[in-house]
Amino acid sequence: MMEQVEQLLEREGIHLDKNLDYTAAMLDDDYNVIATGSCFGNTLRCMAVSSDHQGEALMNDIVSHLIEYQYSRGNYHLFLYTKCNTALFFSSLGFREIARMEESNIVFMENKRTGFGDYLERLRKESIEQLEKMDDEKAGIYLEHLKMYSDSKYAVDKSFVNDDSKTDGKTEDAALKSECIRVGAIVMNANPFTLGHQYLVETALKGCDILHIFMVSEDASLVPFSVRKKLIKEGTEKLDRIIYHESGSYIISSATFPAYFQKGDNAVIKSQAGIDLHVFEGIAAKLHINERFVGSEPTSLVTGIYNDIMAEALPKAGIECHIIERKEADGKAISASTVRQALHDGDMDTVKKLVPETTYSFFISDEAKPVIDRIKQECDVVHY
Repeated sequence: MMEQVEQLLEREGIHLDKNLDYTAAMLDDDYNVIATGSCFGNTLRCMAVSSDHQGEALMNDIVSHLIEYQYSRGNYHLFLYTKCNTALFFSSLGFREIARMEESNIVFMENKRTGFGDYLERLRKESIEQLEKMDDEKAGIYLEHLKMYSDSKYAVDKSFVNDDSKTDGKTEDAALKSECIRVGAIVMNANPFTLGHQYLVETALKGCDILHIFMVSEDASLVPFSVRKKLIKEGTEKLDRIIYHESGSYIISSATFPAYFQKGDNAVIKSQAGIDLHVFEGIAAKLHINERFVGSEPTSLVTGIYNDIMAEALPKAGIECHIIERKEADGKAISASTVRQALHDGDMDTVKKLVPETTYSFFISDEAKPVIDRIKQECDVVHY
């Protein structure tokens, strides 16, 4: 059956995603697949109807079935990828466009009318709450700007970028430019938090006035999110001017970027990374982020591709992209994969060399035993 599904998708110009956990198909009287659709997590994907049967409302039936299946397993906020020429059809079914990549013929949509807007507003409010606790002049200027401009935008407010050639005549923006406010961002999975992550944060803080850290909250990593969040905050608690956010479904998640967590081919990685960055541009517009900091990637294929696309795409949106050379230990770049391998092998001496004291203290505690056991049960703990 899956062979027929794949053949149908190929005929309709759709690549079969390797990351699927449910597939439905409709058959004709001769048991040939004439329509199909699949799910992964809270997403719908790989939907197609045979060209010989279009106009028979089969896609409506497929989508209705997939939505019913998702609801049955408790997924009510749904996302989907579709081709640009079918986005209007899905709009008629209640899905709303979040991001579009014409060059890759992909549109990313959700079934919650105000989902992304509500998410952006949540980030703004979180930022205001944390900025109000900071005793810093530039943080105060940034705080007032966020309070004043609450409307969501889907393009970066260029007047907020540190560039005297850009102006829109607003007194508040002119004041911000005169103060050279640099607002940075790091998106961090930290699986687990290492000295390399700590170095990236320290370096970013030297290059910006306020730093947003988006902690990848998708629980698809060997170290659970509750632990990763705890170790990130403990590992950066002596640093100031940081605003913390849980990333939710819109940054490096099974909805926007499933290939980050499970292997996909290069074309899939590139298209999903592109969508993820388009979404980030909307976030940057809301929070007036004009810098993004990432670590260089000497080993991971998927992160390396992501960095390359980021370095090309973000400057076009008015966001400077800084790729920071990895911190090294014993002549090798520090990597969370190396830490996981050491935990897998019971090599705590290596772990101690590569992580802050806060992370090491956790992994030698009784609290860490379930996490270490989970890591030891895995055959491959290296991020591809």
